[in-house]
Amino acid sequence: MKKSDKMRHINIPVFIPHLGCPHDCVFCNQRVISGKDSFDPKTVGETIEAALSTVSDGDECEIAFFGGSFTGIDRDLMVYLLDVAEKYVKLGKVTGIRCSTRPDYISEELAELLSRYSVGTVELGIQSMSSRVLTSASRGHTPEDSEKACRILRAYGFTVGGQMMTGLPSSSSEDEVECARAIVRLGCREARVYPTLVFAGTGLEKMMLDGLYRPMTLDEAVERTAAAVRVLSEGGVKLLRIGLCESENLHSARFSAGPNHPAIGELCVSRIFYENIDAALSNTEGGRVTVYVPIGAISKAVGQRRSNAEKLKRKYGLDAISFREDALLSGFCVRTEIK
Repeated sequence: MKKSDKMRHINIPVFIPHLGCPHDCVFCNQRVISGKDSFDPKTVGETIEAALSTVSDGDECEIAFFGGSFTGIDRDLMVYLLDVAEKYVKLGKVTGIRCSTRPDYISEELAELLSRYSVGTVELGIQSMSSRVLTSASRGHTPEDSEKACRILRAYGFTVGGQMMTGLPSSSSEDEVECARAIVRLGCREARVYPTLVFAGTGLEKMMLDGLYRPMTLDEAVERTAAAVRVLSEGGVKLLRIGLCESENLHSARFSAGPNHPAIGELCVSRIFYENIDAALSNTEGGRVTVYVPIGAISKAVGQRRSNAEKLKRKYGLDAISFREDALLSGFCVRTEIK
């Protein structure tokens, strides 16, 4: 291991593409997204060892089973994978285990099984809390399944993460905001928000080619995703990620269409800061403005290529606008001073 002056939290991903899931959601092709066309359980230990060799001393690591529906895979295979991961917990090389799964693949019996291991977090692919949207996406579960799964997992002491999507077929911004509100209400402590992208070989690509689905533009995706992220943040939910990772075949021929941008998460966060600063300056005319933001948020508040700063300067006829950090602020909170 390398030495580091700053502790990081690192997930060691073990992708189990499409295992455990008999459903073909219109947006999904995990083999494409993860870049994994097959899965050999015997290589899991090698994958973990290789990842551990790149982390620094003091880093906090979790083994994360992503890609498929972990609690829906063959029971013997699931137990085998948990046993492998648990070995690294007992050796002190990782602090715990997390997994992702479908809401309808959670039961008290499965929660009890997971509780025998060092599984701390279970992420649920909620995606939407609209029955209409879930049906349009061929998701195969209901909003009630999500509510029940969250209730069971919380009762067993797990940290629950909610994954949701914006721009699904039949979905509106109002549906997505309501999903974010439900994630807060259901006690999820973490969340990931994914603007819908179209990948080759999916039902969604066919819908698009048949004229039955129009992907969001980048501007639409930023606006709608930011609205959901705002609700999550105000509800005290930790945002783990916005959008897919750059490694997830976003620049290959397998990506088909949609709001694909390498910094879409930053664009969404920047949008929220702009809205909050705009509201704080609503009665301002001219002058020199200092905007105070949370520690580490200046670049996000200023916007890419100073887009937020310049837009605000023009809108309010400001002589100057500057940004400073304030340790008393958190989230997307801002404070302004006008001279």
